[in-house]
Parts: sequence; structure tokens; C-alpha cells
Amino acid sequence: MNSKSRTTCLATRARTATGRVLVVDDHAQARESMADILRRADHQADCVSSAVEGLAALAKESYDLVITDLQMPGMTGLDFIRQLQQRKHGAQVLMVTAYATVASAVEAMRYGAFDYIEKPFDVDRLERLVERALAHGRLLDRGQSLPQVEVGNPASMIGNSPQMQALRARIARAAPTPETILITGESGTGKELVARAVHAGSLRADRPLISLNCPVLSAHLMESELFGHERGAFTGADAAHTGRFELADGGSILLDEVTEIELSLQSKLLRVLQEKTLERVGSSITRNVDVRVLATTNRDLRNEIAAGRFREDLYYRLAVVPLAVPPLRERREDISALVDHFLARSARRLSKVPCELEAGAFDLLHDYHWPGNVRELENIITRASVLNLGLPIAADELRPWLIDAHGPALSDATEAVPVGLSLHDMERKLIEATLERFDGHRARTAEALGIGLRTLSGKLKEYGYAPRAKRLARAG
Repeated sequence: MNSKSRTTCLATRARTATGRVLVVDDHAQARESMADILRRADHQADCVSSAVEGLAALAKESYDLVITDLQMPGMTGLDFIRQLQQRKHGAQVLMVTAYATVASAVEAMRYGAFDYIEKPFDVDRLERLVERALAHGRLLDRGQSLPQVEVGNPASMIGNSPQMQALRARIARAAPTPETILITGESGTGKELVARAVHAGSLRADRPLISLNCPVLSAHLMESELFGHERGAFTGADAAHTGRFELADGGSILLDEVTEIELSLQSKLLRVLQEKTLERVGSSITRNVDVRVLATTNRDLRNEIAAGRFREDLYYRLAVVPLAVPPLRERREDISALVDHFLARSARRLSKVPCELEAGAFDLLHDYHWPGNVRELENIITRASVLNLGLPIAADELRPWLIDAHGPALSDATEAVPVGLSLHDMERKLIEATLERFDGHRARTAEALGIGLRTLSGKLKEYGYAPRAKRLARAG
């Protein structure tokens, strides 16, 4: 299918049903930005600046969905939802919350909120949540309930390559079971999407999926976030804090990049997996938790075990059901469908017709080795869509954004790789070469590789890497 016919298909695709949405937020720019996103998705959106105004609007008008911020002066978002529970308003409710207030968001769900989304939110995730909430409301009106697999359905993972079909089949078999799942794959392959698909297809789909991005937290904060703490447990602990495991009770927890958890905490995590109990920091009270654990990693855990950085017994507890997400270079037949998907999504965000790619640009993307995987492809298509002036995108426009685009051909580069080199050493060579290309600029290197800056810094620390100038100085 050429780019013109692909664009025609995108332009004629069916839209999801729309609804009336009330946005409640005291921050003018935030509420107008959210309303603009909703309107671009063909929803009707009204805005008010306080919970009191929200109650007044609901008394006068009928809405399908209310999206409310948590932190507002006067009546908070949580108080607002408690008020809504006492009124027959007929609307679904979504809570918008900051990272530090996830516990309050989960409490809001106990008072009838459909779900919550954390700031800064992803536009696509917001759109999916809105669609799911509206669908849930329509089904309730008919006396039905929302199918568990609607959001995070494996079919939403783009691509029909044999590798993706096999992955979907494994997800379908594993999701309904209660077993712990370890999702492996390179950075940018979509491991979190797989985890959400597993949760959505499980018997816990109506309960929260609580995520923890392990690389962004220090060991001290990690223990508190995992297991919670009591007031006065350490300096700065002015109030008790509910950990992610307790928040996920009855549902699932996603430990993203689980290898970043330090050894001292791995033993405590093992106990939770074995005994389904925990103690908060500063407490001797044992608490029972019923949580399904989903973990992801972009590392070879057997190498981590051999290096003494990961407990072997924890590995076997996590890898009850392993799911391997293939890198993009191993499923090149999916690149065209992914490009179409990202072009359409960028066009929706930018309120413009999807861009077209020349045949040479498609060939370039198909032959590229994609060290940053799907995330790198998404970034490139988004960048090209933003900068496009209306003409079909040529290969020369994309080539400067590709790592080693001016180096040897892919086949030549492959032949140059020493036989027997481990994946760990290959990863190190790629990271160091990319860093050298960007003159030691870590942020640009992380972006090009499709990984987080903290993850990059951690890997460089592990390698004992020093910039070229320092190496030359030591050599001199």
C-alpha cells in the first residue's frame, strides 16, 4: 500500500462515540489545554474553575463525564467526588492527580471515580481513558458492564508480524491466570503496553494497576514507595504514607525496570512475593496484600545474577511466566503499520491532515537498525510531522535523525560485529558510540537511544565510562 492510499484509509477510519465532558480545574491553562484535547477528539467540553462551580453546572446540565483535578482551593477534588456520590448526576468521573497523591486518587475510586491519570499525563492515555469511561457509562445505562479486555487489548499493539501474533497469543493465555509475569525486552519495545494488556485481560481488570518506575527513585525513597512508611519513620516523614503494594491490593502492580531495585530491597520484595505480607518502614505491624506482580526489565537477568546485582531466587519468583517483547529490527514488516499509526496520531494532535512519506523514506525506515525500537520510530515520526510544511517527507529529511545514518550500510555494520560478542557488550558499545557521536551530551544521547536520562547515567556508571577528554588526560 503506498503512502497516498494509507493516508486515505486513515482519513476514513471510524471514530469512537463522543460525549459531553465537564472539566473542573482551578488552573486556567491546564483546564483549557485538557478541553482542547477533548474537543479535537470531537467531544463537547465545558470548563469551570472550582468544585463549587462544578456542582452548580451539574445541577443545570447533564454530562457524560466529569474530569476533576485533585488539588484545588476550597473544596478539593476528593471532597467534590464525595459530594457527587450523594447526587444522581449520571456522569462518570476521572481524577487528575500529581505523582505524590496517588493514594488520594485510589481513595477517589472507592467513592465512585472511574479511574485516575497522573500529571504530566500522556495525551493518548487521556483519550483512551475518556473513551473507556464514556463506554462504561453507556453500558451501565443499558444495564451491562464494560468488557475487561477493552483497554490494553493485545490487538491494540500495532503489527501483524509472526512475532507479534505469537506475543498476543501468549498474553491471551497468561493474562487470566494469577501468575507473576516478567516482561523482557530492549528499551522502547513497548513492555509497559504489554503489562497493561495483561492486566486488562486478567480477572483483576476492574481493580487498579499501580505502576512504579524503579530507575527514578533512590533506595531510600524506593522502600517507602513500595511498602509505605509510618509518621516519624525517618526525617521528613511528617505523615504516614501508603505504599504502592497496598494501593494495588486486589489489583496488579507494575515494577518497571525491576533490576534498578537495590539488593538490600530485593530480599524484602521476595518476601512480599512469597508470603504476600509486608511491613511499612517504621512499623512492626504485618499487613496482608493480594497483588499480582508484573515486572519489566531491559537487561539480561542471568548476566545480572552472575554479576551479583540481582538475586537468583527473586528472578525465579518473577519469571513464573516470561514474556519477551521483540525488538523492532526483528519485525520489520510491522514498520509500515506503525508509521501509519504515528502519522495519524500526530495529525490528530496537530489538527492537520496526516503527512505523507516518499517511497525512499519508507525504505530508509525499513532498513534502519532501530536501536531505540518503537519509541525511537515514534519520536522521529512525531518530529517529522511537527516540522513538515505540507510536502511529502523525503528520506534526506529523516536521515540526519538516525544514529550512524552516515556510517556503513546495515549489512556492512552487521558483518563488522565480532562473532560471540554478548548482548551486554553490544549494548555498551552502542551506548558509548552514541555518546561519542553527540560529544558527550547525555540528554541527546538518551533521546537518540530511546531511554531515560537516569537509565543512561546508571549504565555509564556501571561501565565506569569516562568522557574522551578525561580518558586522553589519563593517557597523557
